[in-house]
Amino acid sequence: MNTSAPDTPADASAGSNEPPVYSVTEISGALKRVVEDAFGYVRVRGEISGFKRAASGHLYMALKDADANIDAVCWRGTAGKIDIVPEDGIEVIATGRITTYAARSKYQLVIERLEIAGEGALLKMIEERRKRLAAEGLFDDSRKQPLPYLPQVIGVVTSPTGAVIRDILHRLNDRFPRHVLLWPVLVQGSGAAEQVTAAIAGFNALPAGGDVPRPDLLIVARGGGSLEDLMAFNEENVVRAAAASAIPLISAIGHETDTTLIDFAADRRAPTPTAAAELAVPVRAELLAQVADDGARLFGAMTRQLTGLKQHVTGLARGLPEPRRVLEAAMQRSDEWGERLAPALSRLITGRQQRIGEAALRLVRPSDYIALKRKDLAVAVHSDARFRRLGQTIYQTRAQRLDAIGKLLESYSYKGVLERGFVVVRDAAGAPVTAAGMLSPGDAISLAFKDDGHAEAVVSSVGQGGGSPPAKKKPAARKKAAKRRPPSDDAQGSLL
Repeated sequence: MNTSAPDTPADASAGSNEPPVYSVTEISGALKRVVEDAFGYVRVRGEISGFKRAASGHLYMALKDADANIDAVCWRGTAGKIDIVPEDGIEVIATGRITTYAARSKYQLVIERLEIAGEGALLKMIEERRKRLAAEGLFDDSRKQPLPYLPQVIGVVTSPTGAVIRDILHRLNDRFPRHVLLWPVLVQGSGAAEQVTAAIAGFNALPAGGDVPRPDLLIVARGGGSLEDLMAFNEENVVRAAAASAIPLISAIGHETDTTLIDFAADRRAPTPTAAAELAVPVRAELLAQVADDGARLFGAMTRQLTGLKQHVTGLARGLPEPRRVLEAAMQRSDEWGERLAPALSRLITGRQQRIGEAALRLVRPSDYIALKRKDLAVAVHSDARFRRLGQTIYQTRAQRLDAIGKLLESYSYKGVLERGFVVVRDAAGAPVTAAGMLSPGDAISLAFKDDGHAEAVVSSVGQGGGSPPAKKKPAARKKAAKRRPPSDDAQGSLL
């Protein structure tokens, strides 16, 4: 390694014992040559922090480990050739050369090649914390609260000296001026997380209607910075305070690419503090313009409506007669009806009187009516006697006819036949037998006589044709009794 002293300046006094005097440029150039000669090609392992891509295409970042930090730059020509996308928290191995940046008295690594060495411990810790809090439900959409459309009081949690509060106030004044309460806190370093947590809880603890107005909306904001600078907003107590806030909360930490855990717990995330102010209130000028436009449109619509109605009424009026003429005709008709009313009323009364007189002539005097009813009663009594005599005559006539019919039925009765010596033959079921063919030899029959006596018989034969019944065969003479045997010695004898 070359450790020789830098070139002696031209104006140095010869033979002087005092050290030479260098200009800033000279000493910076000498240091640059020494560093570049000693570390012309190195490989450095570290975790990317504070990464950003400039508009020119150059990449700026820092490589760090537990004890040190070194700035690094990757020029645009090299940035397009590397195979990975740099981002904070990635542990990488950077290959390049060490040089100095004289404008800031800093040394830096000029990266020529970049490769992944492993996941950053810091980002790994943050990711594990995020997963654990998400499993508890702190980031669920169901917990998100809607932002008020036009809050009366806005509470801001940020540093009182930074540009953040000025940006927020300026943006609010431009859009819609509101009453702002600032709770000053540290936004990085030791104690920052505790102060932010206390500020969120303090705003929520303010009573409604108290001396200090309770905010309708909270904004937790901080400017951009490295991952280490933003670590306060990744702390668990800050995240839990944001999730537990009863006041709707907007997080505005860092720039658009910066993401912290409070962003997941907040009701809305703004990419920048200025954007948070834009989310908090609408544009007053736009509202006024919208109201004016709506008023103009309403006035125009009402004018058109009234004009249309006026034209419609005018059109209808053309078809109507002149009111005076209508009244004149009505008055004339009223006069005519008045003149006709008196005679008509007189005729009506006269006609009704005539009808009443005619009706009176048709009325019957009470005495005449009573006499007429008595006559009707006498006729009814006479008629009743006639009806009684007629009923008696009819009764006698019917009784005689009934007696004659009874005698006729009596003459037709089979009992008269029985008087002449006949009988009624019935089969075993009690049904009358009217023909010989209804019987068979051996059938049981019953014979009914005139004195209600009866006899049972059995059919021995059935024949056809009239005449007297066949002669009964005389029973064959019984054979003579067998010759009696001489009595035996048995004293009793035989019963047979």
